[in-house]
Amino acid sequence: MNRSHTTEIRVRYAETDAMGVLHHAGYLIYFEIGRTEALREDGGSYADVEKAGRFLVVVEANVKYRSPARYDDLLTLVTTVSRVTPAKLEHEYELRRGEKLIATGHTVLACVDAEGKVHRVSDALPALAELM
Repeated sequence: MNRSHTTEIRVRYAETDAMGVLHHAGYLIYFEIGRTEALREDGGSYADVEKAGRFLVVVEANVKYRSPARYDDLLTLVTTVSRVTPAKLEHEYELRRGEKLIATGHTVLACVDAEGKVHRVSDALPALAELM
């Protein structure tokens, strides 16, 4: 039940600390880029999801840092849809510099409306219904 997408990301100067190392919060931003581009590759967009009155909110996030990413590194992010339940969407992430694994992660997103009421993921992303 895995659906994967690969995105290349270059570490920008503004994302680093005084030592030129990617700030720890930057990894979660990169994970969001991976999710967004994976959805776009499947023919959708978060903008369309929101226009339909649904929102995918992060309810859990985990990052395991293995090695620092530095300014101007070219990174490869693999984003995988690992699990889809009626109301949640889970992703796994692998971030590499060349062959070196520098971080892994996991997020859980819930599908809600503007009032925060839980809805089916398939309402927001019909293409994922096949993965349930």
